[in-house]
Parts: sequence; C-alpha cells; structure tokens
Amino acid sequence: MVSSARGKALRFRICLWHWLVGAVVLFAALVAALPGSRNWALRRAGWALVNHQTSPASVDVIVVAIDAGGAGTLEAADLVHRGVATQVAVFHDPPTRADLEFIRRGLPYDDRAAISTRQLQMLGVVNIQQIPRTTTGSEEEGEILPSWCRRHGYHLVVLVTSDDHSRRLSRILRRALRGSHIDITVLSSPYSNFNPDNWWKTRAGTRTEIVELEKLLLDEVCHPFS
Repeated sequence: MVSSARGKALRFRICLWHWLVGAVVLFAALVAALPGSRNWALRRAGWALVNHQTSPASVDVIVVAIDAGGAGTLEAADLVHRGVATQVAVFHDPPTRADLEFIRRGLPYDDRAAISTRQLQMLGVVNIQQIPRTTTGSEEEGEILPSWCRRHGYHLVVLVTSDDHSRRLSRILRRALRGSHIDITVLSSPYSNFNPDNWWKTRAGTRTEIVELEKLLLDEVCHPFS
C-alpha cells in the first residue's frame, strides 16, 4: 500500500516536472516570436526570481545562506557596518568524500564556513557563529534555521542570499515559520553574479535562470498558498 502511494507520488512529480519544462519551453518560444517585447519579457523572467525586501533597521542576527558564497559574506559585513546587527552566522559546511580524503592525507582543508568566517573577520566582523547542518539544500534551511533561532532566542533575523535564489528561499521560510514568533527577512545580495536585467547574455546566466525558474515554478505548484 505504501509502495503504491509512493509510486503515485513519483509519477505525479514526473508529470509535474514535464509540465514545468514544457511551460518554460513555451515561454521561450513566445518570447522569440515577439521580438519587440523580447527584452522586457526576459527581464520580467529574471526579476521573477528575486525577492523584493529591504533590511529592517535592526535585527538580532544576520545569517549568510548556504549557497550565498562571497556575495552573501560581503553583504553581511556591509549590514554589520550599517548597524543592522553585531552578529553574523554562517552555515557549517559538511565535508564531501573528497574533502575527507584530503583530511585523511593530512593536507590543509578549509570548508566554505571557515573561508566565510575568515573573510568576515578581515572585513571587520567580530561576532561570528556557525549553524550546524549535515546535508545541503534550500529545504534544509527551512528546517534548520527556525529551530536554531528558537534555541538562541532570536526573533528578528536577516538572511542574505543570492538574487536568483531569494524568492524561492523566501517562500520556503514563510512555510517553515507559520505559527512562530520569528521574523526572517530574506535579502538579495547586490554582489550576486546573477543579473536579472541581462541574464540571457551569458551562458551561466541562462543556465541559472532556467534551473531556478523551474524550481520556483515547481514550488509554486506544490505550495500555491505559500
């Protein structure tokens, strides 16, 4: 019975994924057929990924999202210097199989959290914490961050992430925070590589747009009331 239910769920997800891919292809075809509105439509598609929020004047802690990289580190330091908070938290970066082999061979190894911590210190941030985690992914941020905030008594939080990831991450956190007294503002870092105004001009930007738009559409179909 359980196996049958899982099979139906898997088939549903596959059909949904095919529908989303078809929708993206159809959108691309429509844009190509309307050259006069091409740039406008492409910019709208790029900005669809971006969460439009501004930072509160003051919060308890600034958190750098899992995949924010250097862009998130730079914006977190800027927010500290603007007086938004004195503390910054980064997610612990569990070692991969290759990382473990480097460690076994006695070679120096710096994970993403260690690099971010060192960069924040060089940028003048003194109070830095690490948030424990075991795997990767946006859904995990929605599971880990609220409970971590509750344990530390944080109620007002800024989470810094990349432009292309910000809207979907905001939706994930809204679901995770329902019924709680924690307010997390998701901010897009201005140092992100993704540019919603001209993403189609580079291969990397096009790849990011397609992948993230499919993920966002899937999230909106699966959770229409987020």
